[in-house]
Amino acid sequence: MPLPSPTSQRVALVIQYLGTHFHGWQRQAHHRSVQAEIENTLADIVQYPVTLYGAGRTDSGVHAAAQVAHFDIDSTIPAHKWASVLNSRLPQDIVIRGSALVPSDWHARFSATWRRYRYTLYTDPCPNLFLRPYSWHYYYQPLNVQWMQAALDPLVGHHHLAAFHRTNSGRPHSWVDVHEATCIQRSTVEAKDSSPVVQIEVQASGFLYGMMRLLVGLLVQVGRGLRSPDSFTELWQAERRDQVKYSAPAKGLCLLRVGYPEFPFSPDVWFDTFPHLMMSSVPSEYCWNPAS
Repeated sequence: MPLPSPTSQRVALVIQYLGTHFHGWQRQAHHRSVQAEIENTLADIVQYPVTLYGAGRTDSGVHAAAQVAHFDIDSTIPAHKWASVLNSRLPQDIVIRGSALVPSDWHARFSATWRRYRYTLYTDPCPNLFLRPYSWHYYYQPLNVQWMQAALDPLVGHHHLAAFHRTNSGRPHSWVDVHEATCIQRSTVEAKDSSPVVQIEVQASGFLYGMMRLLVGLLVQVGRGLRSPDSFTELWQAERRDQVKYSAPAKGLCLLRVGYPEFPFSPDVWFDTFPHLMMSSVPSEYCWNPAS
């Protein structure tokens, strides 16, 4: 049996990407994917195929602030240099935040203990071009954040969430450990009234195929008053997948970060690198008063 090459190494990456022009993370035969872009770039550098293993898959149009992946490579390039080497060759909608050497038994997917997603809704009737790529412009009716949070609270724990599990998934079950679920209406210090930006964050051991977008689609019904928080809970507890009819748009969803017992990156590389989208209220002297 041949001995391992002295230059062989397993390299971990923290990756950001704008999902707008990708058909998801996973390599596909006829569509652009994040995995394929990075794998092809690695192959161009070392002149042989390299496989990239991600912490999880994101759907078409979904963004990532700190996706994690690893690859095995035989190269004299130091592990910590791969971030800058790749960034000089990758397209503008992918950035490698950091690269590091990890043990040969460390795995981006199987060593991870949790993932966290954030979904952003923009509720002002007036559209905003700078929020459009990262949010669902939901302006039809105000959303009650307190009702939405009340609906999310019972999700925390070990649950069978088949109601939020899309078909065509290879996962054999729908059990998920949800660690945290929050709904926040962001505002600045200057803004005394409610912000039009609503953000839903869920942290769990893993996520089902389509889980976050189906969950948000149903949660909006609670925010509008079309469904009570108790009805929301009763529906997923009864596994009524047939009653979850709407999936929120992909562009509002971002894989925020992935957690590991031992992680070779400092928090400034991976923790909360997706900006909180906030809108200030307009000063009263600039507001138009039709009665004046």
